[in-house]
Amino acid sequence: MSPVAGARVPLLPGSKGGVPPATVSGAVFNVANSIIGAGIMSLPATLKVLGVIPALVLILVIAFLAELSVEFLMRFTRAGETTTYAGVMREAFGPVGAVAAQIAVVVTNMGCLIMYLIIAADVFSGNKREGEVHFGVLQQWFGVHWWNSREFALLVILFLILLPLVLYRRVESLKFSSAISTFLAVAFVTTCTVLAVIAIIEGRTESPKLIPRLDEQTSFFDLFTAVPVIVTAYTFHFNVHPIGFELANASDMTTAVRLALLLCAAIYFSIGLFGYLLFGDSTQSDILVNFDQNTGSAIGSLLNVLVRLSYGFHVILTFPLLNFSLRTNIDEFFFSKKPLLATDTKRFVSLTLVLLVLSYIAAVAVPDIWYIFQFVGSTSTVCLSFVFPGAIVLRDSNGIATRRDKIIALVMIILAAITSVIAISTNIYKAFQ
Repeated sequence: MSPVAGARVPLLPGSKGGVPPATVSGAVFNVANSIIGAGIMSLPATLKVLGVIPALVLILVIAFLAELSVEFLMRFTRAGETTTYAGVMREAFGPVGAVAAQIAVVVTNMGCLIMYLIIAADVFSGNKREGEVHFGVLQQWFGVHWWNSREFALLVILFLILLPLVLYRRVESLKFSSAISTFLAVAFVTTCTVLAVIAIIEGRTESPKLIPRLDEQTSFFDLFTAVPVIVTAYTFHFNVHPIGFELANASDMTTAVRLALLLCAAIYFSIGLFGYLLFGDSTQSDILVNFDQNTGSAIGSLLNVLVRLSYGFHVILTFPLLNFSLRTNIDEFFFSKKPLLATDTKRFVSLTLVLLVLSYIAAVAVPDIWYIFQFVGSTSTVCLSFVFPGAIVLRDSNGIATRRDKIIALVMIILAAITSVIAISTNIYKAFQ
């Protein structure tokens, strides 16, 4: 950990005079890109489980809690002498706290990076799940060949797109790719909306459930399994520090986070609602599977391809942001006494390549990590989003927390713990049925 004199110290030494501070608009795009990830693919299924009204309420409540937890983090960061999430945890709970935060970030980010590559492989090269064959876009266009296999397609993506982006040493440098990624997420939502409107006009949609229906297939406890999905969809806390400390003013981060959360909440509910309207009770946990079908019309088939490509490129361009914080935390864990990672080219490049190779191997070896996604959403991500920030406030090592802050923090931790335990227990029970 490198102590700093104030909250405006840049991540790169000497950058104060030579490199201009990051912009609020760039921070908004980077925060939004950090938020909108793999969780978006399962939001329609979340509405199928919860119903429209509870899902909307949950999306808004978790967004509100996420804003509060980020405000807690940044306030205690500015009051202390650190520029990292792990550093704040160290100040509150000592080395054990720092290690807990680093492990949570590593587990969350590594799991998401692997998931992103799997999704990209599904989009371009298809997949085989439970005896069903789903062709990718390249296979539908050109047939099945060695050069559009999952292994080769991912290798090309890693070398031509991801490697140049992950070699950037400042988060601000990723603002353009983040803007493109956010635009692709909006395009994904827009295309789904168009498809849903067409389906409504043609009378191919069913009336959506406004509230959950409990039956033999869906129990009361199954409703809690939707919580980790939305929590994961709002987990961006590992990028709060690298993005926030490149801004000129600390208050700008609050504005950026608020704007990004409003944008993402609108995107989440839109894709959840229109995706659910489009496929109804047949909505899969991975909505991309639903788009792998022949619509019977050229326009419908084209829109299906656009949906898959926009989402595929979106997660590809989100990969570098998560890789940034993952790389920083791993380096801080193993090389805490070394110079800053950005100043050591050999260590920076070596660690970057190792993470890319490990992500690639795992994505090729594991074609479907949906249950891991559920597990991560109930453990490491909920810790990063709510448990750790709440615990920092309750610990109040800097003596700045108010009574209201501590009440909110306690409620946040209790809700996170209860929903996570129920979600994990329900998933384990269903896995062994």
